[in-house]
Amino acid sequence: MRKLVTAAFVSLDGVMQAPGAPEEDPTGGFSLGGWTVNYWDEPMGEFMGGIFSDPFALLLGRKTYEIFTAHWPFVGQDDPIGKVFNAATKYVATTSEEQLTWENTVALRGDVAGEIARLKQEDGPDLLTQGSSGLLQTLLAHDLIDELRLLTFPLILGPGKRLFADGAKPQALKLTTTSVSTTGVIMSVYERAGEVKTGSFAMQEPSQAEIARRERIKREG
Repeated sequence: MRKLVTAAFVSLDGVMQAPGAPEEDPTGGFSLGGWTVNYWDEPMGEFMGGIFSDPFALLLGRKTYEIFTAHWPFVGQDDPIGKVFNAATKYVATTSEEQLTWENTVALRGDVAGEIARLKQEDGPDLLTQGSSGLLQTLLAHDLIDELRLLTFPLILGPGKRLFADGAKPQALKLTTTSVSTTGVIMSVYERAGEVKTGSFAMQEPSQAEIARRERIKREG
């Protein structure tokens, strides 16, 4: 049995679209591609190195696969990330029948959530997502993610593809490690921590004003 780890660059308002370059993903009129570049420093490199230090298989959406396959096979064997990405097994969620040409790539078609759940039950290296905001919505909706490794940038980007959209299921998380880069990027690792537990700071005996407020909310729906 293996874990599914999601590693992502996100802005403070949750956008993860096109972190690496303006041409990466301008869909929807997104014009701020490359927003991570000027924040990079040594601590961030060490954090990312930790993500890639253990064996993994990549789990990608079709669009991120296309971005990666146009880049990583061409960086050369001296590039450490390119070396491990090229060697790793790549599982790609896709509805297209087009051939996937990157070496060691396996297409996931049809019931993608079911296929990924099956992969998690097998022996093998952890499954690691990169980018793939569309696929992440499926993973969140089916509660398939075991660990989040997030780099949160001190930016508000506004409209764009987001990590957490409407389909995410409520769950509690445990912060296991956190650090801050010299440029203000918060690097955090979260693991599952069961269900969300609620409580209340309200007065034990609510005021008449509070009772009226609650009734008004019920009427307004």
